[in-house]
Amino acid sequence: MNAVAPIVAPPPSTLRHAAHVLRDNPLTAVAAAGSTLLCLVAVFSPWLTPYDPVASDVSSALLPPSAAHWAGTDQLGRDVLSRIIAATRLDLAIALSAVSLSFALGAVIGGVSGYAGGRLDRVVGRLVDVLMAFPLFVLAMALVAALGNRVENIVIATAIINLPFYIRFARAEVNVRRDAGYVEAARAGGEGHLAVVLRFLLPNVLPAMAVQISLNLGWAILNAAGLSFIGLGVRPPTPEWGILVAEGARFITTGKWWLVAFPGLALMLAVLCFNLLGDGLRDILDPRMRT
Repeated sequence: MNAVAPIVAPPPSTLRHAAHVLRDNPLTAVAAAGSTLLCLVAVFSPWLTPYDPVASDVSSALLPPSAAHWAGTDQLGRDVLSRIIAATRLDLAIALSAVSLSFALGAVIGGVSGYAGGRLDRVVGRLVDVLMAFPLFVLAMALVAALGNRVENIVIATAIINLPFYIRFARAEVNVRRDAGYVEAARAGGEGHLAVVLRFLLPNVLPAMAVQISLNLGWAILNAAGLSFIGLGVRPPTPEWGILVAEGARFITTGKWWLVAFPGLALMLAVLCFNLLGDGLRDILDPRMRT
């Protein structure tokens, strides 16, 4: 009598596993909803702002929150809520651009370094150590001060201070996998070294790096706001969360609490959402969690 082979259930799909993680972890679900909401506000901000975010009306200066101005007005009579909404687009654009740039460069540099090994790997490792030896925010301040406080320079500075994280991650992961069977098979099939890195090694590393992307988005937003707060970031009157907090800080002792509270709350929630989302992505993308 022939033995019947046991039926092995297929592993759950990524979407089903993601739904399971979101059901089991309400904080991750809230973070995903909050991050999605932030992105939608950024995309549709020109249509969501109830007032012109840069138009001043001195007769309406420093009004507290009311039905007409839900978050009050600032010292020039500008609607605070409109400025917060408009700032969402700029801050997310800076963060996404900087993190995308550092992710792409860091993955390639770290992947090639980890695959090649030897002297190249040691040189890249020492350069990364040198970058990480500096306090990263101080390094960003120095770069923006040297390059000029334009938006593109803020993006470059933020990308540079995030670059070591991706280089180290990709370098370590590729170094572990460079002698795997599928890599040996690709080389035996005539694939060049660069093709092996780009087509076979990095695709296996990128899902895990996606967790770092979410965490770095929160840090990039905080970095851009911090630069603006100390006067090295975006220039007024452009709406930006750091600028709004810096402008409101001058009035906090006079009881005009809304000038700091609402922009600070928006900044805090954005950073918190992306940080919590990173923890959820780790659970979703880690194959060991798919049981």
